[in-house]
Amino acid sequence: MTSECARCGDKISGDEIYRHRDEDLCEDCFMGAMQAPKTCDVTATQLAKKHRRAAGQAGTDGLLDIQKEIYNYIKDNGQVTRQQIIEDLKIADWELEKQIAVLRHCELVKGKKEGDRVYLVPFNH
Repeated sequence: MTSECARCGDKISGDEIYRHRDEDLCEDCFMGAMQAPKTCDVTATQLAKKHRRAAGQAGTDGLLDIQKEIYNYIKDNGQVTRQQIIEDLKIADWELEKQIAVLRHCELVKGKKEGDRVYLVPFNH
């Protein structure tokens, strides 16, 4: 049996197919789904800050292009909802969650609650 990974689109077959929430996933995407980064993780934040400091990185230095795109979108708009990012940048919900966790650990973005809505804002906002 041959299939396509529901997340990355790679061709997978036989024992390379992992089922998660009724989707066929490749091994890498399955591991990402099972061990997704958590946004509120003090240890991850401390390690990210330490690593970036040691590497001489600040701001968007060292980030992936998708992380820079999300960060710049938030910075340019001041505050946005997750749904706005998903729709405007055409990013899957699971992918956004993973990238927001990285940006949060780097102290570049944070959540801000207003009424019953949660917005993503630049960390220094």
